[in-house]
Amino acid sequence: MTTLPPLPMTRPKLTSLARQKLPCSPRTIPRSRLIKEKDDIDHYLEENFKGLSKEEVAAYRNSYKKSICVDMLRDGYHKSFTELFALMEKWDALRETAKVRSLLWLQRPLEEQPDKLDHFYHYLTRAEAAERKEYFEGVYNNLYALACYFNNSEDKWVRNHFYERCFKIAQLIKIDGGKKEAEAHAHMGLLFEEDGQLLEAAEHYEAFHQLTQGRIWKDETGRFLNLLACESLLRTYRLLSDKMLENKEYKQAIRILIKASEIAKEGSDKRMEGEASYYLGLAYLAAEEYETALTVLNTCSKISTDLDDDLSLGRAYEAIAKVLQSQGEMLEAIKYLKKVVKIAGNNFQRLDVVKASTMLGDIYNEKGYYKKASQYFQQAFNTTAELTNLSQMDETKVHYGIAKAHQIMQRINSYVESEDLTSLGYLLSWKEKRGSIVCDPTNGEPRKSTVESLSQDPENLEEENSRFPDNQKNET
Repeated sequence: MTTLPPLPMTRPKLTSLARQKLPCSPRTIPRSRLIKEKDDIDHYLEENFKGLSKEEVAAYRNSYKKSICVDMLRDGYHKSFTELFALMEKWDALRETAKVRSLLWLQRPLEEQPDKLDHFYHYLTRAEAAERKEYFEGVYNNLYALACYFNNSEDKWVRNHFYERCFKIAQLIKIDGGKKEAEAHAHMGLLFEEDGQLLEAAEHYEAFHQLTQGRIWKDETGRFLNLLACESLLRTYRLLSDKMLENKEYKQAIRILIKASEIAKEGSDKRMEGEASYYLGLAYLAAEEYETALTVLNTCSKISTDLDDDLSLGRAYEAIAKVLQSQGEMLEAIKYLKKVVKIAGNNFQRLDVVKASTMLGDIYNEKGYYKKASQYFQQAFNTTAELTNLSQMDETKVHYGIAKAHQIMQRINSYVESEDLTSLGYLLSWKEKRGSIVCDPTNGEPRKSTVESLSQDPENLEEENSRFPDNQKNET
């Protein structure tokens, strides 16, 4: 919901005078002294401004906050005065409680912010006047305007106060078919969502969704309210499911995400439907229901392909690779991960490149293909170095080091198994230098390890490809 266009401020006589605050003291006399000393003010006004009324004197003497309150009472807006006075007391109490360690303490007192006081006076009195005529839609509009005005990080509690008042008033509006009530439920859902009370937020969003079904209502920006209700419900359901998955409540998480998926289909938004399928697939993966997870994630990848959304497609491929890896289908998992690396690289998603490369390195390292594992771990490390992400650099550096150590260990094992003097010389040379490559002292060339020879032998290459894809053969 966006802020309504500002209305022209209407001020009574006393407030207008106080707003002007003409200087009433010579520069030789401190203003603070004149404010405190009533007699000096009266004498100055008597000498310099003949014929001033009591209202004009009060406008110069009183604070702007007091002038606002006096105007409300004099004009008969007692409810507005009571509400404003309660808000000002809470404002001061919050500042006192927060003290110097909170941002609230750094805020200016309300009496030093005349614009906010003007908005309080203007909209509260208009709302009270509309309430007297039982014109509840006018009450709602004025309270909602105040909520929009205070929709900032400093005054969010004021916004929430008026959201709650709008919700109560909306129950009394019957002439609009329930549109104001639907909007009020959306505001209350946002209020609870920001406060972390997701169950309460879901209840309000569900009511919002129910009231907007089959309606073509739009908000101030032209967006359909029903679509906004679907998006809000999906977001809340996903946050709820995340907590359920953390607590290993898989069935409940799947149940609520199935409901989210059905709502997404109802919204007729393919992008939203694909996102719902993605999170549902992850929930099935966490519950170890791999076949169902694959089915749902394939639906997500198809939607992303139809929408030409590479980022969502890469995310879906990564999830599919995790499912295949859990099933032991390493060949297929590698194919999908290589697609992820390519898609992420084309879209400059370097963190995704790091994740996919690390997963590929883990698979190759686990199955003993240390050379390829080193290549992918090195790619992950180089990418984190470009990002200057120190924590990820340390992690990928460890993976890369382990894979390189495994490579060296293969060569060491081949020399130990050969049991000849030449191999013994290689071992002694490596022990002295601790280099990464053990070289033949006669010609300076490194001796191929048994595994490396097998991987490059045409007769054994087919056997390797039957278990894992070759880098060139299956490159995507």
